[in-house]
Amino acid sequence: MDGDTLYSIGELARRAGLTVKTIRFYSDRGIVAPTDRSPAGYRLYGIDAVARLNLVRTLRELGLDLPTIRKVVDRELSLPEVAAAHAEALAVQIRVLRLRRAVLTAVAERGSTPEETELMNRLAQLSEDERRCLIGDFLDAVFGGLDADPAFAGVMRSMTPELPDNPEAEQLQAWVELAEMSLDPGFRAAVRRMAEDQAAERARSDMRGPRRDIAAAVRDQAGPALTAGIDPASPQVDPIVAAFTAHYAHLLGRPDDIELRRRLATRLESISDPRRERYLQLLAVVNGWPAPESLAPVFDWSVQALRVRTQQ
Repeated sequence: MDGDTLYSIGELARRAGLTVKTIRFYSDRGIVAPTDRSPAGYRLYGIDAVARLNLVRTLRELGLDLPTIRKVVDRELSLPEVAAAHAEALAVQIRVLRLRRAVLTAVAERGSTPEETELMNRLAQLSEDERRCLIGDFLDAVFGGLDADPAFAGVMRSMTPELPDNPEAEQLQAWVELAEMSLDPGFRAAVRRMAEDQAAERARSDMRGPRRDIAAAVRDQAGPALTAGIDPASPQVDPIVAAFTAHYAHLLGRPDDIELRRRLATRLESISDPRRERYLQLLAVVNGWPAPESLAPVFDWSVQALRVRTQQ
């Protein structure tokens, strides 16, 4: 019967689709031991050696080391347990490779210096707790002392990146750039000024209940005019400017005069800081959100409309 047949190492090699050298290597390490030897001392193998060799080849292709393979084929270790542990190890390796790819791609695209490359590499490899700490420090610097207001608590949540456990390459690249921005003192100071301006406006406001912020009011009023291609200096724009400046005056509880309009122009210039918009774009990528609408064009148009009408 075939089960009782013994095969020479050459015959076994042909059946298993391996070289004699490979089988001798596995045999010397006790992974596929010979069943017997011929009178001349040559190794002889049973049919079960073919099955063992097929398993060994599969496990080697999956990246298992030889000591582990020997324990599996000798049933000292459960194959499902080994597979689970190896899958976990591969997951870690894949994450590391993704991190490296993200950093190298960013370096190639941005032409980074060695110092910038080192920083990006450190930021990419932060643990989840370290990432939370970094972003928490940024948000504290920007909103510290203001977050008692529920509106600011909500803004803080909306500005918090949450990198998934298995991020895509673009999410990792976005995280690295976002983290760099959050460490930039200039960016922190700019966002802090925006937050303080908004807090001051809310403190002076005589409105009660939900309040539509000035950015939304300007977008809704000026957006259609910008889309229609109307010159911000055109007389057609007068009622549009009057509508959003009236909202701002009501928001602050003060008259709609030249001083208020100048103040609003400065406020809109602050809000339209391209760094703020870039942060929100990166945040959307990291969190898997839809890309945010760019409000810079409508704010720039509105600032021009205000400046034209406040010149003396």
